[in-house]
Amino acid sequence: MMHIQIVLFDGFDLLDAIAPYEVFTAAAMYSNEEVTVEFVSAEGKRIVESGVNHVKLQANGKLDLLHKGIILVPGAAGSVDNDGPDSIPVKLKQASETELRHLLKEAIKKPTIVLSTVCGGALILAMDGLLVGRHAVTHHMGMELLRATGAIPIHSRVVDDGNLVTAGGVTSGLDVALYLVERELGPRIALEVEQLFEYERRGTTWKAIGDMPKEIPQDHSPEQETKTLAPKLVHDEMNVDGKWNTSISTPIGKIAALIDIVFKDGRIEGTAKQGEEIVPLENPVLEGNQLKWILKVSKPMRLTLKFSVSVEGNKMYGEAKAGMLPASKLTGYRMTQ
Repeated sequence: MMHIQIVLFDGFDLLDAIAPYEVFTAAAMYSNEEVTVEFVSAEGKRIVESGVNHVKLQANGKLDLLHKGIILVPGAAGSVDNDGPDSIPVKLKQASETELRHLLKEAIKKPTIVLSTVCGGALILAMDGLLVGRHAVTHHMGMELLRATGAIPIHSRVVDDGNLVTAGGVTSGLDVALYLVERELGPRIALEVEQLFEYERRGTTWKAIGDMPKEIPQDHSPEQETKTLAPKLVHDEMNVDGKWNTSISTPIGKIAALIDIVFKDGRIEGTAKQGEEIVPLENPVLEGNQLKWILKVSKPMRLTLKFSVSVEGNKMYGEAKAGMLPASKLTGYRMTQ
């Protein structure tokens, strides 16, 4: 028996859920094995509103981890160019803060469950640190955010990482569902579904098998090397030394950090303290009137943030960026001894 549960949450993308549902339903017609597919939610039976013109679907029950089979998590639909309540990152974060969060944490541990995602669904898992060290794909606009959460982004239509199978942008829901039908029921059933839909699965499904491709050396001109190294030796343009009390307002929560910056032996060094955790500033450089660095944070979610700030007197201002998330405003002040 093959059982598929497609998870609905407020703001889900309609096509992410409907396309796989139709593929699995068609596979059930051709398979000699019993195949069942249903819409579920973390809360149980309810009407769930999508992010597409408020279209609603019925979730027939609660996501059940006792069912072996496939759990498929769609992405969200909404705005991609702001950080308001209708934005995709906010909807994904809200989904990750419901009961769904705990259910997915348990699901990914179960050997009898294959966890699959379409589009931004991978980011719901990533926001809770469930994809650290795992190969995955999401919509192309979210690939850097995927990397920022510690996942290993693979630019493929579908990525098979064992009990985790992820798919890229919206229409790839067809591809991942057809791939899962082939993987679980065989290529003959998958081909029948393709012929019924008059659709051929796109792209190569990536797996961590076979020969590793050789790395092709990239040419680096002397100008590029100078551009990379020179800023670390510049200090007179802006006085950045000291302890800075900063606040970063992100779409998914506010981050408070105490940043300690020193100029030592002709180079900039620094740390950031968030709660009791102290982490180093990675690759801090001064470029004109901009101080830039990379910082790995764990709250409100695991992220790698890229900072770009300016200093005027004892005030610091600028922004932090992580993948598709809108740039977050940073403000801070130099603390006096």
